Amino acid sequence: MEVKENVWERLGKPKYVLAPMVEQSELPWRMLSRKHGVQLCFAPMLHSQNFVQDRKYRKEFFTTCPEDRPLVVQFCGNDPKIILEAGKLVENSCDVIDLNLGCPQAIAKRGFYGSFLQDEWKLIFEIVKTLRDNLTVPVSCKIRIFEDLTKTISYAKMLEEAGCQMLTVHGRTRDQKGRLTGIADWNQIKAVKENVTIPVLANGNILIYQDIERCLKETLCEGVMSAEGHLHNPYIFDNQSPPVWEPALEYLDLSQQYPCPLSNTRGHLFKLCYHVFSLPENESIREILAKGQNRNDFRNAIMQLKEKYLPYHMGQLPWNNNQNDYNLTLPPWLCQPMIRVIQKSNLVELETNEELNKSKTDEKEGLKCEYKLCKKCCRSKCYLEIADCLGHRILIKTKKKLSRHKEGI
Repeated sequence: MEVKENVWERLGKPKYVLAPMVEQSELPWRMLSRKHGVQLCFAPMLHSQNFVQDRKYRKEFFTTCPEDRPLVVQFCGNDPKIILEAGKLVENSCDVIDLNLGCPQAIAKRGFYGSFLQDEWKLIFEIVKTLRDNLTVPVSCKIRIFEDLTKTISYAKMLEEAGCQMLTVHGRTRDQKGRLTGIADWNQIKAVKENVTIPVLANGNILIYQDIERCLKETLCEGVMSAEGHLHNPYIFDNQSPPVWEPALEYLDLSQQYPCPLSNTRGHLFKLCYHVFSLPENESIREILAKGQNRNDFRNAIMQLKEKYLPYHMGQLPWNNNQNDYNLTLPPWLCQPMIRVIQKSNLVELETNEELNKSKTDEKEGLKCEYKLCKKCCRSKCYLEIADCLGHRILIKTKKKLSRHKEGI
């Protein structure tokens, strides 16, 4: 009887894992994460067909270095031969090839990959088996759950039978995204773990360090993967909530040592500084980062934040949160998660209205929001509560307008 290799053990038994994120788990961010507790990194999702056909795409979107191990490279696609060809191009530069079966975005629907393959079990089986039979490195898969637990378990078993050697389970369905993200179902993840023999990584609801330990205990999984929680606090696996300038400056140094697109760096800094940049008093500093043309401009913005808040952080000046209603548990200059508001059914109903859907999230305008919300959420709040927001220029003068929207007029 053949003894199956335990991929998780081969990788060094990593408990703390960085998720694959398009344009956000690039090399300098991975190197930052490895310095602060991450034991296994996923590179950003790569489109298999583009990777095979376009040398420029390969050079721009996949970079690594000898210290960037252990490393998982994730591909999306729907053609077994193309995905295999893509995997062959990187199998000497990584430790595992992963198949993306979890992306819920519209681009994945148009391209027929990610979670939009999850009903095509015959095709998925062929892809996984082709990779397992022909690659020199192990094969893993990242999936989302079904609403039906028994279907999720059957899905996981099918992947194991096809040759998947490690499975990451995101405890949300394909429809749980954006304003409908909701809470990940750890019970489903646990059920998968109990019904397969391969290692399982849990993904979803990881906002603070205590979530990591609780997730490991409740799901019985070998490891925990973090995506958005890590973007807002790259020290999460170190159980620290540092002032934003510490990881920001460290990352800026690494992004110069391991060059990446300027847009990646800007995006990371906005995530790190999300709470402090949401304050109207920091709009001018935010503009420096938004309009910056190089990393020196970015560094200037971060240093201004440091100079402004370091005296409070060091206790040299008193911080009176009662005078500044930021609605945060921690002071705004500390790394902390972004808490998504769970939408109520009547709010979702309103947001499906064609007129309301015309307004998209606008973080910059949100700086002046009286309720500290993005434009879409503020508009919904104003209609629901008959409230005005001068910052977003949403003025509701009568209950008549609310009733008209509810009636779909």
